[in-house]
Amino acid sequence: MILIDPPNVPSRGRMWSHLASDTSYEELHAFASRMGIPARGFDRDHYDVPAEAYDDMVAAGAVEVTSRVLVSALIAAGLRRRKRR
Repeated sequence: MILIDPPNVPSRGRMWSHLASDTSYEELHAFASRMGIPARGFDRDHYDVPAEAYDDMVAAGAVEVTSRVLVSALIAAGLRRRKRR
């Protein structure tokens, strides 16, 4: 399943959501490709999606979840990749 959290992360003068899969990176990359999200939007385990694209992602089948649920789903699926310190 493709998950998206609310656009609540400010960066570069915009608000951003995170798009992730609770199944596989292949599923995530395929969805992102279909939606025209550039590869540079991929960050370790998710894609960064601008707020303007949020409704389109949901209309295409992304499931709206909280940020906490998205991270929990990544962890449960073994797909979470944390930043190195």
